Amino acid sequence: MTVQITRRARAALLAVTAVTAVTAVAACSSSSTTSTGTPAAGGGASASTASGGTYTLWDPYPQYNASSAWWKAVAACGSQAGVTIKHTAYDTTALTTQALLAGQQGKSPDILLVDNPVVSTLASAGILTTTAQNGLSTGAIATNILGAGVISGKTYGVPIGANTLALYYNPKVLKAAGVNPSSITSWASLTAALAKVKAIGKKGITFSGINTEEGSFQFLPWFWGAGANLTNLGTSQATAALSLWTTWIKDGYAPNSVIQNTQTTSWQEFQTGDFAFGENGTWQKAGAATMGAKVISIPAENGGAAPVPTGGEFFTIPVQKDTSTYATSASSPPTTP
Repeated sequence: MTVQITRRARAALLAVTAVTAVTAVAACSSSSTTSTGTPAAGGGASASTASGGTYTLWDPYPQYNASSAWWKAVAACGSQAGVTIKHTAYDTTALTTQALLAGQQGKSPDILLVDNPVVSTLASAGILTTTAQNGLSTGAIATNILGAGVISGKTYGVPIGANTLALYYNPKVLKAAGVNPSSITSWASLTAALAKVKAIGKKGITFSGINTEEGSFQFLPWFWGAGANLTNLGTSQATAALSLWTTWIKDGYAPNSVIQNTQTTSWQEFQTGDFAFGENGTWQKAGAATMGAKVISIPAENGGAAPVPTGGEFFTIPVQKDTSTYATSASSPPTTP
């Protein structure tokens, strides 16, 4: 589920995300030490026991490794619950595919952290338990944030916070092209900046245009920024937003790879240092700081900040043969990770 959010509300959401990312490892009962990229053999059902044993956690954070604060927070949960974790990270799109396959085979992990639109997909496939079944507490979570996990009156997960999108830029590339980032206030000024960047032999902008919820998520600011509405996709405003992207590709301001880019692969392109701009999420702020990248609001067509969607991840507990594992999977984390 996505909702529009004003620029003023972004700071509040970022604060929420920072707090809940620490405290909402509530569904995670594990001690993380393993590598990413390969599903745990047998999934969670065969490996777990009600107390002790190994619990499997899959998440969409391949950008983090075992030395990161995220993995350490998960490890603290394992110590609290007295279990060991098998921690596997996937790109968002790959995680959905793996989760569906594992669910069909009866080999789901004990805990799944998934992008909010994926909750309804997995719930409809019969892979997830409800909070009434697994004991997860939703607490005092805002209705519009929790709503992505509510299907037909049943809640299938708990959000760990909210995030949104922004436009990252590389100060070195812009300086070389003679572009002042404060001048980027509309589509016209952004496109003019891209032309200057291309003229010095650098790359303009990268984003995720893949035909999944990730591409839809990244397209919404341009769609809404043109004045388009989701209740009518055939308007001239909607066409203008699509034309903006296709024109950038045609003119060489954006690479053809954006058509298949996930948000992860798009970010990896931006991290090469060759691009002036990269549309991506607030979850990339740490990586941006490391490479010296800065951030501005995504511009609306005729000026000002475009409305942007809110996203985020949900802790969910997949269906297991051994239902006694649910209590441990839903147990509370330490006060501090």
